[in-house]
Amino acid sequence: MPEHFDILVLGAGPAGLAAARTAARSGLTVGLVDEQSAPGGQIGRRPIWLRPSRLRPSRAFRETIDALRSDSRITYFPGERVVACEKGPALVTETPHGCAMLTGGSLILATGARELVLPFPGWTLPGVMALGGLQVLAKGGWPVAGGGIVLAGSGPLLLASARTLRQAGAQIHAIVEQASRQAVLRFLAGLPAWPTKVLQTLAFAPGMLRMGYETDAFVVEALGQGVLEAVRIESRGRRRIVPCSYLGIGMGLIPNVEAARGLGCALEGNPHPAVAVNAFQETSQRGIYAAGEITGIGGAELARLEGAIAGYAAAGNLTRARALSARRAHWMRFGAHLMRQFALRDSIRQLAEPMTIICRCEDVTLGAIDQVSDAGTLKLLTRLGMGACQGRMCQPALAELRPRYRPGATSGIPRPPLFPARLETLAGLAPGEPL
Repeated sequence: MPEHFDILVLGAGPAGLAAARTAARSGLTVGLVDEQSAPGGQIGRRPIWLRPSRLRPSRAFRETIDALRSDSRITYFPGERVVACEKGPALVTETPHGCAMLTGGSLILATGARELVLPFPGWTLPGVMALGGLQVLAKGGWPVAGGGIVLAGSGPLLLASARTLRQAGAQIHAIVEQASRQAVLRFLAGLPAWPTKVLQTLAFAPGMLRMGYETDAFVVEALGQGVLEAVRIESRGRRRIVPCSYLGIGMGLIPNVEAARGLGCALEGNPHPAVAVNAFQETSQRGIYAAGEITGIGGAELARLEGAIAGYAAAGNLTRARALSARRAHWMRFGAHLMRQFALRDSIRQLAEPMTIICRCEDVTLGAIDQVSDAGTLKLLTRLGMGACQGRMCQPALAELRPRYRPGATSGIPRPPLFPARLETLAGLAPGEPL
């Protein structure tokens, strides 16, 4: 029999944790599901090499984790991947040991975001990976200290990644920011409106100077015979080659909307739509709420506020939810400031060549894509987006490189499973078949 809760929360990052905590405060039972083994999302992931005495999480994070552990109304399901979301609502989860179904009176989606990576020559070489993936490897104990690292892309995540990698003993040969020097200075000049961000920036400042942070620069090619050996960097019209063993790259974040789209929730914005919500974080589907980066990129502070609002609103406590609206608006302005100053330049969208692979799962090149004039038949003729990642990497990239293939905000409703799943789990998804 499915396990039932008053409220289901999908995702245990800052937004999901805040949502679970506020819903439980209102006296409701909460089922909190996350595929990671520990709560906190990427921002709360603890490096295995960091001694507990040196771990200094924020007070808000400590209080939330304490509430998660002590509140009997919250049932935490770590290490469970949600492979299907059904109206009702219901979540079908899978673990290494089996599968299950959870049901709830309401559902709060807090699935976060992932990095945008735009293809360029050599980007499929081993050693080239997303910034977040490189961080995960380093925090998990992968030996990154043996070779040089170049970090490239756009936004503050470059500096956060550099700090983590330096703590792991890595040698950072370059930090390459595509935004102009003027844009970065404008971003810094606006930070006093958010004092906590000023403190974070001051913590990063010494590392910026030591690790060769440069603006107006980007990687145009990854070089190597079978494995990454160096990158070619363009900076203010000049090009140079920098030897390295790893390249971490990220052009900003995009919302993980697959679960919301599968439930029929309306999306808004282009080229990377987010879930549309009202003042109480409720989506277009009654009883389904969304909070955090899934509704737009804005940082951990905004995610926590949106999670709290969603938790209160789902519990019917609209007065407490409404009281947080001014603080949410304040941090939404930070998100807009961030996105405006770190907007991508067009030259990065023009790096891919006809033989550059766009869909890594199915080895679809840009040249093959350009032979198809009809976006509706692109998947049929090239199998783009039909591999294991189900288009999570290639489709956002293609939306940047070739806007004519950009899907509408409400098109392309995905079918379950959301991720590759075992046959026994798929059998449980059949109508009328119990899990």
